[in-house]
Amino acid sequence: MSYQCPISNYSFMDKIRKKFSHFYIIYVEKIYRFVYLKVSSQEIAEDLTSRVFTQGWNKFRIGQDIKNPRAYIYQIARNEVVNYYREKSKFKTVSVESVEIVDPQLGAEEKSRLESDLEEVKKAISCLNDDYQNVIIWRYLDNLPIKEIAGIMEKPEGTVRVMLHRALNEVKKKLEVE
Repeated sequence: MSYQCPISNYSFMDKIRKKFSHFYIIYVEKIYRFVYLKVSSQEIAEDLTSRVFTQGWNKFRIGQDIKNPRAYIYQIARNEVVNYYREKSKFKTVSVESVEIVDPQLGAEEKSRLESDLEEVKKAISCLNDDYQNVIIWRYLDNLPIKEIAGIMEKPEGTVRVMLHRALNEVKKKLEVE
């Protein structure tokens, strides 16, 4: 007597794997960038990103209903960063050095000026509290809509809009002082 697994079970798992693989391909770079901006270390960011997607897969494979997978995976990433700093008892800093924003077609003088301006903006953002850093990163680097940021942060949309407005005002004030 031999045991045979039902074929429908295989097709269900194949569908789950394909769906998660597609999701992974779309979001792995974005999650890595978010984590890297928070920890400023390639190795740590890779490790934390791996943990994020492992946790996501564990929920995904058991068929748990996740209403907004993108918000869910960012929430896991945010929690992993918090746990990392809780374990290490370090302060969080934002490093945007891996993000290439300068247009390669600019002249040397323009490129230099733009890089200098970008450094000032990075310094100003790194002085913000963690929530303000997150809303700026999610909104302007990851292009997340306010609704999804609200889902990640588990806050009302209006609160997120106010946070974003206040964060930008703080950055503006810091830039005016310097």
